Amino acid sequence: MLRHEFQPGKLIAGAALSVAGVLYAADVAGNGDLPWWTLVPIVLGGLGVAAVVGMSTVMWRHARVARASSSLGPSARGARGARGARGDVPPRD
Repeated sequence: MLRHEFQPGKLIAGAALSVAGVLYAADVAGNGDLPWWTLVPIVLGGLGVAAVVGMSTVMWRHARVARASSSLGPSARGARGARGARGDVPPRD
């Protein structure tokens, strides 16, 4: 059982920042001559791609939940709808 949901946006953001960090560390160590402005597109591009992937993941998950709850029908959901009385907790029997 997974402890948490897989979040590909955070994975992409972490990878982009890790690449930028490795490149910066290599420059500081003297293993290359990296202009300062080359890290800006890596960081901003990685964060932009991560934002798009994160938003599309959220939209996909919401669509999947909506599709699953609509296939249950009104009799299976009960009078309260797909969620419980407090909005996120299923009702106790």
